[in-house]
This record gives sequence, structure tokens and C-alpha cells, in this order.
Amino acid sequence: MLHASLSLSPAFVVSPVHRRTFGSFVEHLGRCVYTGIHDPEHPTADEDGFRKDVVQAVQELGVTTVRYPGGNFVSGYRWEDGIGPVDRRPARLDLAWHSTEPNTVGVDEFVRWCRKAGVEPMMAVNLGTRGVQEALDLLEYCNVDGGTHWSDLRRQHGSPEPHGITMWCLGNEMDGPWQIGHKTAEEYGRLAAETARAMRMVQPDLELVACGSSSSAMPTFGEWERIVLTEAYEHVDHVSAHAYYFEEDGDLASFLASAMNMDAFIDDVAATADAVRAARKLTKRIHISFDEWNVWYQHAAPSEPPKDSWPVAPALLEDHYNVADAVVVGNLLISLLRHSDRVHAASLAQLVNVIAPIMTEPGGRLWRQTTFHPFALTARHAVGEVLAVELASPTHETAKFGETPLLDAVATHDAETGDVAVFVVNRSLSDDATLEVDLRAFGDLRVAEALTLANPDAYARATVDDDASLAPVPNTSATVDGAAARVVLPPVSWTMLRLVQA
Repeated sequence: MLHASLSLSPAFVVSPVHRRTFGSFVEHLGRCVYTGIHDPEHPTADEDGFRKDVVQAVQELGVTTVRYPGGNFVSGYRWEDGIGPVDRRPARLDLAWHSTEPNTVGVDEFVRWCRKAGVEPMMAVNLGTRGVQEALDLLEYCNVDGGTHWSDLRRQHGSPEPHGITMWCLGNEMDGPWQIGHKTAEEYGRLAAETARAMRMVQPDLELVACGSSSSAMPTFGEWERIVLTEAYEHVDHVSAHAYYFEEDGDLASFLASAMNMDAFIDDVAATADAVRAARKLTKRIHISFDEWNVWYQHAAPSEPPKDSWPVAPALLEDHYNVADAVVVGNLLISLLRHSDRVHAASLAQLVNVIAPIMTEPGGRLWRQTTFHPFALTARHAVGEVLAVELASPTHETAKFGETPLLDAVATHDAETGDVAVFVVNRSLSDDATLEVDLRAFGDLRVAEALTLANPDAYARATVDDDASLAPVPNTSATVDGAAARVVLPPVSWTMLRLVQA
């Protein structure tokens, strides 16, 4: 058996837990919107056509913010198509996903759905085919009380109160040649700065996100961030980061260590932003919005329909996740939390049906993928402050990352209650690991809950007929003895250990 130890103290704080870390993403892609969150023929559909069972699952998942409407989709989106009487809205070709967009769900419907689900809307503007004026028009429609063309239209359309959206993405993945309206870093940085400056003339307190690199593997990574922030630093609050991970060529060991790439990505973006800050002699710090992240097997499920058709809401990117995928998702959340000093928001991409923790049948059942569980439990129990931890772990060699710790962990502490939560993964393919957690700095604690997600078959998947048998189960090995907690972690596993005052 492997042995590891974890040291932590309430005196060593990384940052408060940012609730926006537990955001997600709804794009007009595949069945995320239509037959996902919106399915008027479903038995649970409400008066707006939204599935109540999906709303309940989103609340169970613990999602705090939802980024909308894209994604690649936003770079060709005319937001005005999705307002007003539904029967008069035009259908449009969506070039990003080779589909037809009926515009049945638009800005007002999405905001109403957010209110039902209890989540904060995070809006993206089209800086691919459009620009400053269209972003200003959308902001006016959403946030101005009344007395202007667009705000009065919103009121006429049944939303008398402003939507009050405060967080806005200035485009999406504009570094990507696949993006409609792809731009160089200089072109995009100038446009982002101009758009941000104008939007702040309408509402100074907005939080604005500039597009960073769509992957750390992009040939422009690093230099893109430097140039964009040199243009826009004073006018934005965050720079985005996007990353997707999947098992390649049967290399499970490297896949389980994917968080090492995320750690390096975050550190590099923060260092680049700080270099611009130093060069510009500025005091404000730019933070990171990691507003697309997940496991995504990019060639396993269709990414677009046949070229001879333009269907509405085709089944696209409907990855079917296994236990190992869930362990990686849990580990990526560990990475995001431990970087809470710089990562102030994040969005699991996406929420329903499209590389998603929640799956639906059109007009039928809802089920939870394996990845649902580590997200839901972390969102629920990561409370208070993120602690800096020292983990002593055995290592093994991986093809992609070299020598890699077999365990990875983060902890949070609620100063009001004294409760401590530890989130930990065992990346070993074959061995149990005993973890000892030093609790001397916290007083008298007891185990309130210990849950582990694991299975002898790391490739086991939940299904629509059985989404419960792969959910986390109580880990009865968890004990507190004196000033230390101990728990045995099975191979390829994610565990939450919750400790409360005795």
C-alpha cells in the first residue's frame, strides 16, 4: 500500500473560495439548449418550455454562473434574432456547428431560465462578425432600465426590470483559426479595448473578460496574452483560459495527471499578465476566468452533422464519461481551487448533453454522468477559504508529464464553523493509498462524511438506466485519531473528506 501525508493550517490561506469557480456553460450547440434545458413537449416543462427536472439537476450540481450563448456559436450570432415574438424570429445558419438556429430561445428566455435555476448569467458578445456597436446595443437591452430604444424593447417583450448582467466575455477564442472572424492578437486586443471602454461608458462596474488562448498548445500561446493585455489591460478584469483533456493511446496514467497541465497553464497566464502589469507600471491585477474546461474526447462523438444538411439541434459532442473521467474532473477542480488567488471564475463546458454532466432524452428521462458527482460535492462543500497544503506523496513515471505525484489534494476551511473539507485523488492505476492528514492546528475534529468515487473498472460508465451505481459511496476507512485523520484511497479514485468540530 502507498502512504502519503497532508499538512494544512488555517493560518496559511490561498484565497477565499470564489463561488464563480463552480460555473458552467450553455451554448447553442447540439442538444444543450433544445431538448436540453428547453423542451416544451416534456412532461415537466414549465410555462416557458424549460424542463423542471433539468433545473432541479442544475441546482443539485451546485452551478453558480452560466456562460452564454457561446462558445464558437457567438462569433456569428445576431442577438436581435432571439428577442420579441417567437413566431416572428428568423431561423439562421449556424456556421460554427453546421446547424440551423431557430432562435426560439434568446436573451430574455435565457435570463428567465437563470432566475429559475438560481444561477448568475455570464454573457458573451460577438466580436467575430460584429463589434463595438452591437455589444453596446446588447448591453443597453439587458441592463438599461428604460427610456431608450433597446431598453424599451426589452420592456415591451415582457421584461420590465433590467437583466442586470455584470460579467461579460469580449468574444470567444479569437486566437483560433476555426473561429468566425478570427483575428490576430493585435487586431483582437485593439477591438477588445475599444469594446470594453465603450461598455464601461454605459456601466462602469461591469466585469469584463478578454479572450486568452483557447489552449496552451496553441502556437501563439503566451505571446497572444501579452499582446492582448498590452492593448486592453486597463479596461478588462479577467483573461480567459480554455483547456480540454482526454485519454490518448491508452495512456491512462498521463490522463489521470491532466491537472498538471492545468496547473502550468494557470501559472503561465498569471505570469504573463503580471509581466504586462510590470511593464505598464500598473497596480491592478488581472485575474483568470477559466471559462471552458472539461474532459472532451474530440473525435469520439460527431462534432457536426453531414455537410449536406443543416438540422436543428442535432446530437453533437455527446461524450459518455467513465470513472477515470470523473476522477480527472475532480482533480481539475482541485487545480482550480488551489489557484483561487488568480482564478476567480470558471465554467465547466458544457452543462447539458454536450460534453456534459447532465444528459437528457428528448421528451424523456434525465440521467447523471459520472462527472456530475465530484463537481456537485466540491461545489457544495468547498466553503470559506482555500488553504495552502503540503502534500508528501509517492510518485510514478508518466509518458506525458514525467515523474508525477500519485496523490493530489486541496483543502478548504470555514472559519465560522471550523469545518474542514479535503478533496483528494489517487492517480495510481493499481494500488490503494493511505493518506494521513495533520489536523493539529484545527482543534478537535471528527469525520462527518467521507465519500469516494471509484470502481474496479476505471472505464465503467453510468447509463440512462443506471446512473446511481457509480455514484460516490461512503468510505468507512476514514477515521480521526488524536490530531490526524486517516483514509484509504482506492486506485483511480476521487474522495471528499469532511471534518467538523467534535
